[in-house]
Amino acid sequence: MPEVGGIFIQMEDEIASMNAILGASSAGVKSMTATSGPGFSLMMENFGLGIMMEIPTVLVNIQRGGPSTGLPTITGQQDMMQARWGSHGDYEVIALSPSSPQEMFDFTIRAFNLSEKYRLPVLVMADEIVGHMTEKVIIPDKKDIHLVSRKKPAVPQEKYLMYQPEEDLVPVMANAGDGYKVITTGLTHDEKGYPAMNAEAHGKLIKRLCDKILNNKSDIIEYEERYTEDADIVVLTYGIPARSAVRAIKDARQEGIRAGLLRLITVWPFYEEKVAELAGKTRALIVPEINNGQMVREVERCARGRTKVIPIPKFGEMHHPEEILKVIKEVNP
Repeated sequence: MPEVGGIFIQMEDEIASMNAILGASSAGVKSMTATSGPGFSLMMENFGLGIMMEIPTVLVNIQRGGPSTGLPTITGQQDMMQARWGSHGDYEVIALSPSSPQEMFDFTIRAFNLSEKYRLPVLVMADEIVGHMTEKVIIPDKKDIHLVSRKKPAVPQEKYLMYQPEEDLVPVMANAGDGYKVITTGLTHDEKGYPAMNAEAHGKLIKRLCDKILNNKSDIIEYEERYTEDADIVVLTYGIPARSAVRAIKDARQEGIRAGLLRLITVWPFYEEKVAELAGKTRALIVPEINNGQMVREVERCARGRTKVIPIPKFGEMHHPEEILKVIKEVNP
């Protein structure tokens, strides 16, 4: 960080780290932290605080084998549901899943842009293989990198309300110390930021926190499709298994099997509409994951029994293309 003009702070633990980046962002700087394994669990409480206070920041989680200390240097994708539901209460999250060092760079920038635009902590859900991988990364000139910054108030200081939403349901954000009245709390609050301890206020706030993400899914969700136009079988994947899936699909095509790929770049919010569309026209959706089956449950929910949903769970190591191809062949008549 010092080499690029940034500041690095070593906090005493992951709880403090999450608090520190929320405070730094509240003061007007772009902030992030990174963790793995149990550290992600410790950050979840204050991740929820960031959601409620609508503070833009970025949390990178390099997933490994768990639970508990588990296998600290072995790969995993076992935190995907924790990313969505790890903090208590109703809320929506944004989480991106890179499959290469280049995407780690690109997606971290996108995570910052999304956090600033929609005022919330954004997750980058990578895995140990990507975290330790060495590959070429092209870093563009600074002038070619698109950056988004939070909307600032344009009203007089006495008229500013910390949580008054605009048309997109996202409030403009004054920095602490800029002279505006900044009132913020983890409690249910009104548009001024004062606690509002009643069911009506809570329902109104929670609906807005969810809708500011759900109503903008077309802007938030990114994905990659290959050969899905005529596919009888689609491999739905994310993160590092996508690289093996691409090879498996190419090999299947060479053998005359019409296989396709749907790679989730944005894993949360989940692309329900696309999964439902593919379920209505394919023989099977195959889901390789380095866990015991997590995102596959979302696929099953969206497929609604209209096609087979076949998990390929694995623990501690990457799928080989042959393993995915074998399942493709078993599904193909």
